[in-house]
Amino acid sequence: MTVRRLSAGLVAAALFTPGLAACNASGTPTAGSSASPSVSTSGTPAASGSGAPASGSAAPGSGDAKQALLASTREISNGNFRFTMSGVGSTAEGRVHEPTQSAEMRVTIGKPTDDLFMKLDLVHYKPDSWVKVELGGTAASSVPGVQKLNLGKYQHLDQTRIKGNRNLGFDFDKVDPAGSEVLTQGITEVRQTGDGAYAGTIDVSKAAEAGSVDPTVITALGAQAKSVPFTAKLDPQGRLSEMVIQIPAAGQSKSQDIRITYSDYGNATAAQKPPADQVVEAPTELYNLFN
Repeated sequence: MTVRRLSAGLVAAALFTPGLAACNASGTPTAGSSASPSVSTSGTPAASGSGAPASGSAAPGSGDAKQALLASTREISNGNFRFTMSGVGSTAEGRVHEPTQSAEMRVTIGKPTDDLFMKLDLVHYKPDSWVKVELGGTAASSVPGVQKLNLGKYQHLDQTRIKGNRNLGFDFDKVDPAGSEVLTQGITEVRQTGDGAYAGTIDVSKAAEAGSVDPTVITALGAQAKSVPFTAKLDPQGRLSEMVIQIPAAGQSKSQDIRITYSDYGNATAAQKPPADQVVEAPTELYNLFN
């Protein structure tokens, strides 16, 4: 799962995703494995003609449709919103609150019944950052350095060790976890399909920096990467509320949908610092797991 720099610069893609430990075919955990987020077909917009275009929306099939989507990401840069990202067996949700220079993301990888299940709770409150890691499943005890990971505690992170780290850092100059602005810039064709609803294709090879799509998946797609289907929805104010990228099967990766949502523009609240009695300093083993 690639939920973008949990350093909001995240998640989602970002995500969302940290260089998590995953299980290979033998069931042995391997650090850094990833699988792009996906989504169900519930993200499909209304059919064309399901409603008149909202005021200021682009006419179906016009070049203004792309402009509407490009404009829809501007409010994200103000850094005051909630977001979600979801993928195959992976979810992430959180908030960004630029006024207090704070952000939070909760990531879940896998299910409790899987060989390896992981939950992360990342909190950034400039200049500090913390992460709480929880592991489950029969393979959890095989994760490198697991005995020293302070599971269940908020681990205070050394900023000098996470600077530029997409997994644990947070860049308040790039506050969008999913990198939707970069994604919309990669749109190659788009049409309006309903009231605030759009569909088209994206050249994801130009959107690798967004972090929502795993670079290894982009490479595996080859020429297909230049025309990947997507749908998008805007709220009544013309702001992006949902984007679903429909990644086709490629190489060893199955077809999947990456779903990103935004809400509470301008109304998100500050992240909460963890209680002091639940905080410990992060050990070297934690940094090794996410590098």
